[in-house]
Amino acid sequence: MEGLISAQLNPIRTYSTQESFVFSPTFSLRIKTIGFGNKFKAMRNLKSYTSINASVQPLEASKEDQFNKALPSKEVLELWRNADAVCFDVDSTVCLDEGIDELAEFCGAGKAVAEWTARAMSGSIPFEDALAARLSLFNPSIAQVQDFLEKRPPRISRGIDELVKKMKARNTDVYLISGGFRQMINPVASILGIPVDHIFANQLLFGSAGEFLGFDTDEPTSRSGGKAIAVQQIRKANGYKSLVMIGDGATDLVARKPGGADLFICYAGVQLREAVAAKADWLVFNFKDLIDSLE
Repeated sequence: MEGLISAQLNPIRTYSTQESFVFSPTFSLRIKTIGFGNKFKAMRNLKSYTSINASVQPLEASKEDQFNKALPSKEVLELWRNADAVCFDVDSTVCLDEGIDELAEFCGAGKAVAEWTARAMSGSIPFEDALAARLSLFNPSIAQVQDFLEKRPPRISRGIDELVKKMKARNTDVYLISGGFRQMINPVASILGIPVDHIFANQLLFGSAGEFLGFDTDEPTSRSGGKAIAVQQIRKANGYKSLVMIGDGATDLVARKPGGADLFICYAGVQLREAVAAKADWLVFNFKDLIDSLE
């Protein structure tokens, strides 16, 4: 059996709605060349998974005390305004959708995979188990991924482009840290002008015929607690004195720990996850709040 292949994607077609801002970047889909061996351990010994019923609380169904974190303290504002670096989750934060759910729906397994995603984001199941289980439900080929990227350009959350520009103007470094896949996050980074080396995400693996083989388990974001590891690596490598993590899920919340993020901002503009919001330093429902707070 041969190693992995590389593929050049066609330019993405322009897509925009009232909720999104995108243009049409051209980029390369790079697949790391490896042999068979331990790279496929994530897909080996997979148990027989069944769908799990899970739900995400809608924004309007929250209790009043969940909004206590919506007014930041003086200390939180100071940390936010003086951050050397800001790390953003991608799915349901920078983007309106959960990338793996969208890809699964495109491949015909949307409902079952979405249920696993909701469970994973609540923190009730190890992330690596949920990731492997979701992928095993539809086993996307490289051709399907290419077709998906061409026909379903990323939908960017309102205000994120302005916020990123604001960060750059203040000499604040911006990173994308995601449990999703580089193949789907590269175009998002291109839209926002974020360098590729500021992306920490997973990598889908394909065989020489384009068949799905699994995902690279060497990526820190491929397992539970991985975002915390990624943030710690970023901070150590760059010597940042103050770093902020922004996201919607339990996998983002864990990044706030010693040596990691000093501040966790829960973004609930797409999904409000009650358990995550309750432990956040600041709860926001739109990026304009963050932009305005920098004035």
